[in-house]
Amino acid sequence: MPDASGNAWQDALSLDAGVANGGYRWWYLDALSDDGRQGLTIIFFVGSVFSPYYAAARRRGAADPLAHVAVNVGLYTPSGRRWTMTERDRQALKRDQASLCIGPSTLRVGPDGLELELDEVTAPLPTRVRGHVRLHAERTDGRWFELGTSGCHQWQSVAPVARIEVALEEPRLRWSGSAYVDGNRGSEPLEDGFNSWQWCRATTDDGRTLVFYDYVERDDGPGRLALQSGPDGMLVPMPDPPTVRALPRTGWGLARGIRSGRPEFASVLRTLEDGPFYARSLVRLNAVGHDLTGVHESLSLDRFRRRWVQTLLPVRMPRRGR
Repeated sequence: MPDASGNAWQDALSLDAGVANGGYRWWYLDALSDDGRQGLTIIFFVGSVFSPYYAAARRRGAADPLAHVAVNVGLYTPSGRRWTMTERDRQALKRDQASLCIGPSTLRVGPDGLELELDEVTAPLPTRVRGHVRLHAERTDGRWFELGTSGCHQWQSVAPVARIEVALEEPRLRWSGSAYVDGNRGSEPLEDGFNSWQWCRATTDDGRTLVFYDYVERDDGPGRLALQSGPDGMLVPMPDPPTVRALPRTGWGLARGIRSGRPEFASVLRTLEDGPFYARSLVRLNAVGHDLTGVHESLSLDRFRRRWVQTLLPVRMPRRGR
């Protein structure tokens, strides 16, 4: 695992890498404040996998992922939450080895980490998320792991353990905390490869990160990816991951499940996002002898495929030009 120099970040992120027609690439960051009261999730998409516009373009034939780019920001505070996900066309995309700009927001590789400038607007009620985010990790990873057996979908470990500084102007917020960075890529639509998945990441008090992916492939059924960081920070397979425990369904009836060694420690602390095919939650779990707080995602791609679901999405996922 290389030191987190600017070149190491560039090599790990590959911001200017090609994306196949109908495929996708995304870069994911989440963070929790040191006091546990604030949370943040940021995703930059090239080939916006959950876009109804991109799905419609794919139904018409070969769809250009560069014509469907987006930035998703989820901001969670004691006083409320803000969600932004505006899709834009290829004229709004600028990228090279060191930076990725989508509309007014930019992800940039700095000398020792990442710098993000955000300027996004929520929907359907317009409020702003604008300001600066800086992320630092002592080491980066960059390895890819197969998701499923088709060879079409991969998940990437980038920075399992990181620190973040958040300085927003709208809303006015300042905080520091722990953070995490990963990535995904695929050469076909996500819903072609999977029925559903459950994902979670958590960090122990002694600085180890755990990542659990439990997915159901369309052709080959259930699969999993269970990883933990070793002494060098490198993620390695977990030989005996905890059992999957059911969590309460979401308000939309979406199934949730989490790996936890002790069933009484498998619980939802807070549902951060609750949609017809996707949910993001703050969860409690027990693993490797620790009681942990984790960030969790539930995704139903069977739900996403349904036309009635896709007709709802533009309300919260508008499409703009530049």
